[in-house]
Amino acid sequence: MIGDMSDTDDVKPPSINVRENGPLLVWGGVTVRRESIVASEHGEPMTYTSGDAMDTGDVSALCRCGESSNKPFCDGTHVSAGFDGTEAAPASYADNSNELGGTGITVHDNRSVCVHAGFCGTRVANVWKLTGDTEESTTRIQVIGMVENCPSGALTYSLDGSADSNEPRLPVEIAVLDDGPLFVKGGIPVTAADGTELEVRNRVTLCRCGQSANKPYCDGAHKEAGFADS
Repeated sequence: MIGDMSDTDDVKPPSINVRENGPLLVWGGVTVRRESIVASEHGEPMTYTSGDAMDTGDVSALCRCGESSNKPFCDGTHVSAGFDGTEAAPASYADNSNELGGTGITVHDNRSVCVHAGFCGTRVANVWKLTGDTEESTTRIQVIGMVENCPSGALTYSLDGSADSNEPRLPVEIAVLDDGPLFVKGGIPVTAADGTELEVRNRVTLCRCGQSANKPYCDGAHKEAGFADS
């Protein structure tokens, strides 16, 4: 944690800046809190439960290498660890997404930003199977719930007659998911280390284990890597 580095009359708006081979600098006094995924007795993700907001001040540095002893905050370990935070070339959501179809809604899927949170399925069904049956309103409602719980926004949907995605209303904050990525909510802009402004989206997930091949985004590599920070 960096703490308060601003003058009271010069507080930056919420934003995230990726430091080259270093942490994520979060500006604007954005709330950071722990968040856990609540699963059923069958291991199916159902909802989230949130912890208290952390003391961050107007600017904080969040670990991106996965090695900090003060997670989720950076403690400078990326330097001694020789962390390679090279980022992948940014691409828009639309450029990498597929249309799954639907009745009354149109579901889109972008596998490149999926973090495998698991809200998209249960032990008996999943979004890909259910989308074809959305002429039935109860199925359509189930699909909408699954899509809106997807933290990375890999899954989105639009209502018939609208060209824009219908997004859940989210607070402007960052949720530190247990043993997983940073769930960035509410359209906080992210700027890459080279100054490129990434596509602003209502919900994205940023890597904090250091293993993603799609940095700064999470690609689910934390699970295979056994990243732990509950």
